Amino acid sequence: MVKKTLDIKAVMIGLGYIGLPTAALMASKGIKVHGVDINEKAVATINKGEIHIVEPDLDGLVHHVVEEGFLFADTKPTKADVFLIAVPTPFKGDHQPDISYVETAAKNIAPFIEKGNLIILESTSPVGTTERVKEIIDSERPEIKGKYFIAYCPERVLPGNIIHELEHNDRSIGGIDDQSTEKAIEFYRHFVKGELHPTDSRTAEMCKLVENSYRDVNIAFANELSMICEEANINVWELIKLANKHPRVNILQPGTGVGGHCIAVDPWFIVSEFPKHAKIIRAAREINNYKTEWVIEKIKNAALEFELKNNRKPTIACLGLAFKPDIDDLRESPALRVAEVIKNDFDDVILVEPNLTSHTKFELAEIEEALERADIVSILVKHRLFRNTVFPKKSLLLDFCGL
Repeated sequence: MVKKTLDIKAVMIGLGYIGLPTAALMASKGIKVHGVDINEKAVATINKGEIHIVEPDLDGLVHHVVEEGFLFADTKPTKADVFLIAVPTPFKGDHQPDISYVETAAKNIAPFIEKGNLIILESTSPVGTTERVKEIIDSERPEIKGKYFIAYCPERVLPGNIIHELEHNDRSIGGIDDQSTEKAIEFYRHFVKGELHPTDSRTAEMCKLVENSYRDVNIAFANELSMICEEANINVWELIKLANKHPRVNILQPGTGVGGHCIAVDPWFIVSEFPKHAKIIRAAREINNYKTEWVIEKIKNAALEFELKNNRKPTIACLGLAFKPDIDDLRESPALRVAEVIKNDFDDVILVEPNLTSHTKFELAEIEEALERADIVSILVKHRLFRNTVFPKKSLLLDFCGL
């Protein structure tokens, strides 16, 4: 599997949906990778050559690089040539970006950094976070100030196709100075076939936020259109198909909202820093969040109509909990939000998520049970399993994905 061994050792802080695939890809190119995560169960799983997340092709890749000794997971860092940080950057308060995980990661690697080392921040971050990492390292290790390199390089991948996109997509790489940019580009050339575009750290940070905000705005147009069409008694999917025949029109598909670790989160980073000017970006976030509440109301209204007509409360099936089709990722999932509310408000609710074997809070059912028992079937995620399913005519079908 590993064709050659490179004289490079890397530490990857964070072994989640981005950190683990990146670590495995680097290891497959001959880079010795020391992966670090606070989740001891995840660390143990990886060291057995197994994975704790769902991602096509990742399990085989991790198995091989662990077996061949190029990837080792631990709860603590070690000395290396390159340190990468791929930890979460969630919200706090009123959609304020929380970079505390990044700051903690910087403090944890500081004792191990030596002269000439390269530090790369990959976590989605507010503008100026790379400079903040440098401040922390300089404060912790003043004797190496100005003697190491630091850059920002965000991922731009599609869950379900991460390995391919990590290797083949272009990357924007911004250092805090020209030398840092050059060093980071030199490193990524070992495992990225896409073009590497040099810039400064602030531009690279904003680039990541802008890419996902652009997508959020376009999804918001589709979601807003779907609600308008519902009121106008127009099939929104047929409308979009026809409108997209225009050579310069490409309307996206509406759904239950927007979720995931990027599109549902990143625009708020811009809004929080530039509230005076980020008006369209804020509006898009609000529209996409509202679409989820709109879906909830649609299911509730259908349930009320059923009860009035049949003199009993309905059994409701919610199909899909993940934030997008064919993955197990529940982060910021609008479908999960819908399911939680419906489950709380109604007695008999069946939840189906074919990409999960279990859930810490809910009992999951198979699609066959759901379709056999449900009076109302609400399709929340366009999973492949659902696309290949024949739905019984006895149930009311609420299709929020254009299945």
